[in-house]
Amino acid sequence: MIDPVLLRENPDVVKRSQAARGSSTELVDTALAADGERRAAISEYESLRAEQNAFGKTVAAAPKEEKQALVAQAQQLAASVKAAQQRATDAEAAFTASARRIQNIVVDGVPEGGEDDFVTLREVGTKPTFDFTPRDHVELGEMLGAFDLQRGAKVSGARFYYLTGIGARLELALMNLALDRAIEGGFVPMITPTLVRPETMEGTGFLNEHADEIYYLPADELYLTGTSEVALAGFHRDEILDLSDGPLRYAGWSTCYRREAGSHGKDTRGILRVHQFNKLEMFSYVLPEQAEAEHERLLSFEEGMLGDLGLPYRVIDVASGDLGSSAARKFDTEAWVPTQETYRELTSTSNCTTYQARRLDIRYRTESGKTAPVATLNGTLATTRWIVALLENHQRPDGSVVVPPVLRPYLGGLEVIEPKRAAS
Repeated sequence: MIDPVLLRENPDVVKRSQAARGSSTELVDTALAADGERRAAISEYESLRAEQNAFGKTVAAAPKEEKQALVAQAQQLAASVKAAQQRATDAEAAFTASARRIQNIVVDGVPEGGEDDFVTLREVGTKPTFDFTPRDHVELGEMLGAFDLQRGAKVSGARFYYLTGIGARLELALMNLALDRAIEGGFVPMITPTLVRPETMEGTGFLNEHADEIYYLPADELYLTGTSEVALAGFHRDEILDLSDGPLRYAGWSTCYRREAGSHGKDTRGILRVHQFNKLEMFSYVLPEQAEAEHERLLSFEEGMLGDLGLPYRVIDVASGDLGSSAARKFDTEAWVPTQETYRELTSTSNCTTYQARRLDIRYRTESGKTAPVATLNGTLATTRWIVALLENHQRPDGSVVVPPVLRPYLGGLEVIEPKRAAS
């Protein structure tokens, strides 16, 4: 949720952010009106409550013969206080519901526009050149015995798959490499729940216009998470954190589930866009003034992984209209996919400022002793999709694939993955 003070004192800033996202600016006016009604209701309740307290002293000090009449007045006043309290509670709930529909305030400098209006910050690495026709990851995966798409579809439907043999080993190698990097960087490793309550999913900002992408189990009132970010954000819900020794950093390993609603015909071949995958997610709780520096830090971890795996990539600053509701800024790192002759997103990192923390009531204690919301950030360090770029960029004419040196210790020293069947 956005800062109510910012909404009240600088509504134009909030409207500009909404407009940059391509979202409704009328929500700001609605929330402002609800805030006014909330404050008026609270003021009325507090005034009546003060009157009640004062009247109680009058009753206590009154002569016995006057008390009966005064007690009757006190009862009437108590009923008025109770009614005012309910009005204040209802007004607070109405304001919260209204304010929660407003998305996070976009950070200054984020490019405006939609999905295609990103700004490329840098391109890193050399795109491979082949003296043969490169195979795509599906053909390579089948030759290597790395996955089985047909049986995945038979068992579970479209966009499901089995990782088999070296494919399963590759994923575990990637995830363990990422986990080691995260631990070296001070992240506490976690294996997180993949089913969460509605208040956790809603608190992280995922139950918005993209709610149709989330798997829901109505009988249990639980959601399947599309990223361990959700569980990691909910980990400290309703808590006051001690950040005096620096940020709290976690690395969550989990299976993730996404319905991929509305993406029919888009990146559907192979294992690039699927319904189930594994992911290692970094998550940081920091002081608000440290958020931008932490964002760059998370990005550096992602770039370090991609560079060490020998994958050419680019970093883009995602445009405001393509940000999720919680992100104030997001950097995507996209690896080169030779057979598609384009970059495809492998990982991203988002600065959610205090938006999620306000919704989940996660605070720290300031020097004055008061509490204030922390900032939260997230970034992916490895996921199943990385196998696509690894296979295509490191392939050889016979369908074999060179294992990047950094990954070899996690594969028992394996240097080259050899095909299980001959090249056609």
